[in-house]
Amino acid sequence: MKKIFVTVGFFTIFSCSAIAADIAAGKAKATMCAACHGATGISNIPIYPNLAGQKSAYLAKQLKDFKAGNRQAPVMSSMAMTLSDLDIENVSAYFSSLKP
Repeated sequence: MKKIFVTVGFFTIFSCSAIAADIAAGKAKATMCAACHGATGISNIPIYPNLAGQKSAYLAKQLKDFKAGNRQAPVMSSMAMTLSDLDIENVSAYFSSLKP
């Protein structure tokens, strides 16, 4: 984990920890996503969204919302429950790295 600081003049106004995503680990974890979202993040089934090229932060938020129960979809919620926060960041970075 690395620390991010935003400094204005002489004052540090914001500090947080950031997780460096591992795209290779995300690809390995994303194999469970392929059945619905396609092996390359492009779904062959119209009701499932394409994930390739989406913003990583957007994908992570959606997965976290499924995991927390803020979004309801039985299949996605159960899949998200198996992911750690680091897994979510890695999977999101992987799909974000793919060409839409």
